[in-house]
Amino acid sequence: MTTAYPPQPPEHTPPHSPMPYPGPPPQPMYVVAQQPTSGMAVASLIFGILGLIAGCCTFGIFSLIAVGCGHLALRDIRARNLRGDGMAKAGLVMGYLLVVPMILISVQAVFGAGISAFQ
Repeated sequence: MTTAYPPQPPEHTPPHSPMPYPGPPPQPMYVVAQQPTSGMAVASLIFGILGLIAGCCTFGIFSLIAVGCGHLALRDIRARNLRGDGMAKAGLVMGYLLVVPMILISVQAVFGAGISAFQ
């Protein structure tokens, strides 16, 4: 017993054009040179973050470094037309968040102890 399969329909192939469309022309490449970022601004941001994380455990050393690097970075950015202005300002803000209370508490401790000694 042989089973006969029905005949298969012929395959339809799309007609080929003699020359395919070449596509759009290549677009020109534009290279934009970016200004370098100030390394001191990056350092200010990093030390500001470390100062907030470590806090008083490091006696505010990281925050003092962040403030110093932030001011140097802002001066460097203006003088040499660099990027990183926002990082420098963020480092300054985070640094001053710990430095200002540290100075106020130190002044209160010095003058508070001096006043009570005279009474």
